[in-house]
Amino acid sequence: MNNINILWVDDEIDLLKPHILFLEKKQYQVTTCQSGTEAIEIIDDTNFDIVFLDENMPGLTGLETLHEIKERRANLPVVMITKSEEEYIMEEAIGSKIADYLIKPVNPNQILLSLKKNLDHSRLISEKTTSNYQQEFRKIAMDLSMVNSFEEWSDLYKKLVYWELQLEDIEDIGMTEILESQKNEANLQFGKFIDKNYESWFDHNNEAPIMSHTLFKEKVVPELSKDQPTLLIVIDNLRYDQWKSFEPIVNNYYKKASEAPFYSILPTATQYARNAIFSGLMPLDMERLHPKLWKNDTDEGGKNLYESEFLAAQLKRLGLNHIKYEYHKITNLRNGKKLVDNFKTLKNNDLSVIVYNFVDMLSHSKTEMEVVKELASNDKAYRSLTQSWFKNSPLLEMIQQAQQLGFKLILTTDHGTINVKNPSKVIGDRDTSLNLRYKTGRSLTYEDRDVLAAKNPKSIHLPALTMSSSFIFAKGDSFLAYPNNYNHYVSYFRNTYQHGGVSLEEMIIPFVVMNPK
Repeated sequence: MNNINILWVDDEIDLLKPHILFLEKKQYQVTTCQSGTEAIEIIDDTNFDIVFLDENMPGLTGLETLHEIKERRANLPVVMITKSEEEYIMEEAIGSKIADYLIKPVNPNQILLSLKKNLDHSRLISEKTTSNYQQEFRKIAMDLSMVNSFEEWSDLYKKLVYWELQLEDIEDIGMTEILESQKNEANLQFGKFIDKNYESWFDHNNEAPIMSHTLFKEKVVPELSKDQPTLLIVIDNLRYDQWKSFEPIVNNYYKKASEAPFYSILPTATQYARNAIFSGLMPLDMERLHPKLWKNDTDEGGKNLYESEFLAAQLKRLGLNHIKYEYHKITNLRNGKKLVDNFKTLKNNDLSVIVYNFVDMLSHSKTEMEVVKELASNDKAYRSLTQSWFKNSPLLEMIQQAQQLGFKLILTTDHGTINVKNPSKVIGDRDTSLNLRYKTGRSLTYEDRDVLAAKNPKSIHLPALTMSSSFIFAKGDSFLAYPNNYNHYVSYFRNTYQHGGVSLEEMIIPFVVMNPK
């Protein structure tokens, strides 16, 4: 703080002597002048950290001086001090990006607070955030040893994401590493919890979270209304932290009515989880009731080609034939822009469903494209990339139009994704599925500690390819690698984003209902 240089500009500067002495006792360096013209000359020759500027001066006014200062030093913080409370002066000053606005008479503590707010802001926030997380760390560590229900796991994961986003804004690598180890420990315990409880969630006598196959009936249908059109957006492969990164942008147009994460089914992969949302069925039932629509891993052709048909069958089963709906899948920029151009026509539907595939394309392309691999090298960068895409996407334009047309907005996903770091060897025959986070096939050999194994897929409502087929799901940040060509495979896929397995990031995912502002 000793080297903080302040320029104070006021035509009655002599009256401010007590304030200046107060600041000098606090080790601030204060330079004074009595006019805007003088201030501009001094600023041309000297570097200051902040300027206190009187608005009402003879000659150049405070606002005129402010414009001159900003032209010369755009990033120099300027605090405007004025006797006037006229709104147009405030608006003009704020529009010129002042750092603070004080009304005379000001007392020394107001000045000190403004200095701390503008110059020590980052340091104070950083220290406070670090200290708060250190306290919370102990509480989270205690919770981790006791958490024992799906609600408690949702709450704990939300807490970890909250702190991850808080720590993102401060440069404290030590704290970030502590949080990272806490997330790893949480995923280790979560894997054990899912291993122990997942199968029981399909027993009608046991309490279960809202999951992919119950989401539409339990959470979407109650929101549908003949009086207001509903827009349901399913962004493929969207994690809870990624939603939090662009939530502030959506908040410009919508206010949140409710937010409650739900659980993706296993495998946390598109063909299973998203088909389950639209059909309202588990994969075993999809195969049984809709054999022409359901595709297993080893079947030829696209695995998500019949979501609209699944949705139609679910609406019929729920007795909602009267609902007027449309389904759109956006897989590229051209499709997105086309829907933006025709968006007004959706106003006539009770329900408009948009599946947006961008985040999924991004995470897959990270494996293939070195550029994206560089841009999304960790979770912080991945969130930033998602936010940047969202700001410039046709999806945001759709949300803006939906708000203007009075749509209710429901935003969700089918599953999340995790940055994989630890290879785990697996051996299977040539018919074994290719996904890095889960495998299904016969005679699988694997590392027990790294996977959740379902030797009888029907027990978790998944179809078995053959009588002896089983499923395994990678836990934590593991990925499944074959022994042949092992080193090349591992270096290629390590630190890429994958899904299909058991982790907080893949399974606990956002469901948000919002009303237009």
